[in-house]
Amino acid sequence: MSFIKKLVDRDVEVIVGKMLRYGVFTASGIVLAGGIFYLIQRGHTLVPNYQHFHSEGKEFTTFSGIIKGAAGFSSTEVIQLGVMVLLATPILRIVMSLGAFALEKDKLYVGITALVLAVILFSMFGGLKV
Repeated sequence: MSFIKKLVDRDVEVIVGKMLRYGVFTASGIVLAGGIFYLIQRGHTLVPNYQHFHSEGKEFTTFSGIIKGAAGFSSTEVIQLGVMVLLATPILRIVMSLGAFALEKDKLYVGITALVLAVILFSMFGGLKV
């Protein structure tokens, strides 16, 4: 029984490690592509005037705006999409850990992990503009 538990633990650790690595690489690639698009699209323009603050529109502050802008190859939204992927990577790790603890039937760690996930999701979506 303990051999199977160790095998499962090790497999989960390997899967989570690869997921974190690939998540960071994917996010970095998306941000790099967005940065290249940005330089191609706006690299020749003058430096903007930063004396007056202008808030960002929905294309930068909502999931749907970021996805629509990235689908339209808008450079700034592609960069924002990369940031979203980077933020989603550790959250997926917590979800994977929650599933692993549930398979092990470890109620204490399932509760703790679920609480951590709830706090993170509440803090992310609590002030989200829909």
